[in-house]
Amino acid sequence: MKRRTDQQTTRLAAHVFVCVNDRDAEYACCADAGGEETTAAVKRWLRERDAFWSPVGVSTTDCLGLCSEAGTAITIQPQNEWYAEVRPEDVPELLAEAFGPDAERVR
Repeated sequence: MKRRTDQQTTRLAAHVFVCVNDRDAEYACCADAGGEETTAAVKRWLRERDAFWSPVGVSTTDCLGLCSEAGTAITIQPQNEWYAEVRPEDVPELLAEAFGPDAERVR
């Protein structure tokens, strides 16, 4: 086992977690609300600004507790920002607000 905290905390300024939880239940889940498509939109926006993986990581996750039929849940850490009902078309505005229009706040 290797501890890599120092390398990651200096490499990454932020990490975006996108819920893609899928469940067989009567309640809404992010998989059915476009979780994978929203994840792709996040990655695309960051890649276009050369900010994907360094300095911003992106991961899919299970339930973040913000389930809705209207869109998926996202959290940006360590900023401790939480969003619900995010659709792929919301991603540019959300990430521009979080990181700056050209992701300049994470460089």
